[in-house]
Amino acid sequence: MAKGKKSIFFCQNCGHEENKWLGQCPMCKEWNTFVEESISISKSSTVKQVKEAEVVALKQIETDHEERIHTQIHELDRVLGGGIVPGSLILVGGDPGIGKSTLLLQVCQRLCEDKKEVLYISGEESLKQIKLRANRMGEFKEDMYLLCETNLEVIRNIIQKRKPEIVVIDSIQTMYSEEVASAPGSVSQVRESTNVFMQLAKGLGISIFIVGHVTKEGTVAGPRVLEHMVDTVLYFEGDRHASYRILRGVKNRFGSTNEIGVFEMRQNGLVEVENPSEFMLSGKPEHASGSVVACSMEGTRPILLEIQALVCNSNFGMPRRTAAGTDYNRVNLLMAVLEKRAGIHLANCDAYVNIAGGIKMNEPAIDLGIVLALVSSYKNKPIDEKTIVFGEVGLSGEVRAVSMPEQRVAEAKKLGFETCIIPEVSKDMVKGIKGIKVVGVKTINDAIQLI
Repeated sequence: MAKGKKSIFFCQNCGHEENKWLGQCPMCKEWNTFVEESISISKSSTVKQVKEAEVVALKQIETDHEERIHTQIHELDRVLGGGIVPGSLILVGGDPGIGKSTLLLQVCQRLCEDKKEVLYISGEESLKQIKLRANRMGEFKEDMYLLCETNLEVIRNIIQKRKPEIVVIDSIQTMYSEEVASAPGSVSQVRESTNVFMQLAKGLGISIFIVGHVTKEGTVAGPRVLEHMVDTVLYFEGDRHASYRILRGVKNRFGSTNEIGVFEMRQNGLVEVENPSEFMLSGKPEHASGSVVACSMEGTRPILLEIQALVCNSNFGMPRRTAAGTDYNRVNLLMAVLEKRAGIHLANCDAYVNIAGGIKMNEPAIDLGIVLALVSSYKNKPIDEKTIVFGEVGLSGEVRAVSMPEQRVAEAKKLGFETCIIPEVSKDMVKGIKGIKVVGVKTINDAIQLI
């Protein structure tokens, strides 16, 4: 069998292949993402016989209800859709230092307590480093098996021999196969490694967690290359300098993709935040203008958050607009609606909008909260602290309906709010909730008059 080498260009963003370098990827439309990699090619004079596949009718397939594996971390189980599905391949992505390894080590700790056999494979840290982190988390009641290896063939043989129930790969960018000529972390190596782990997960019924991260230089293929191959994609978000972390599901073949889990980073590891709304509203200023509480939905969970706005006269010819935690273009659009529909002149004012706590929200339901925060700061009139608002604002100044208003109002009542300003069309859906005053508004002018 004669072997040779061939150069192929891969897109680092989506993994698309081309025989020559292109400035723009024809698949994902990103610029300057192609990198050259050499691959081995083989020519054989013999013709391989193709194995015939059997066609099966859908009615003939029998399915058994399998119990999910609970991690005993309720926030993670919520994002996964109720627990770990046996035989699933789960990708956990995020920036370096965000806490991916810490979270998965805590998952291993809980699963070991539940008498599950866990194998933790690290390609970045030594055994002593993992032991030091484990000591900060507390005692491991049962044995957890560790392996420091990056050779894919060695890892495959060990998994096939031991057949553990849970495997953690930290990280996929360090794994390499001797059959692929490119360097570890390249698109070819990441594809080959993920394909091997997918075959192991499906063939042996092992649940495998894969850690995927992007370096600070951005030179390696990010987790997006893996998203099409795995069953579940979880992103760990948050500022490394802040205490909170958000685990967000962006792909899930066994559950919802809209759920989030909220954690707080402490010295002994990550701690679940059971009530994110109360956590986000802690430290809210009293009797301050430009501050209003809005409600956003993340999956089935309502989250109350504080929207802050600061409007002041501009000292320059061009007013400055800044948005932190929400869409900058959306803030400009809402300010234009205030100019046209409410007669509030903001053309000569600087405007700064911030969602307190560093959380990022882009749901249209917070539009009314942004509008009222801007008006409150512009007129220097504080909004009642026991008032919460939510609603989508249209270009005509109308306040449109949002999804699941009952859950939003019920969460506001639970946290002690007394008045809730909602769209008029959603008022009939919350009639059954007592103990909180619900006010419906049709336009932003109605809402401005109320405050």
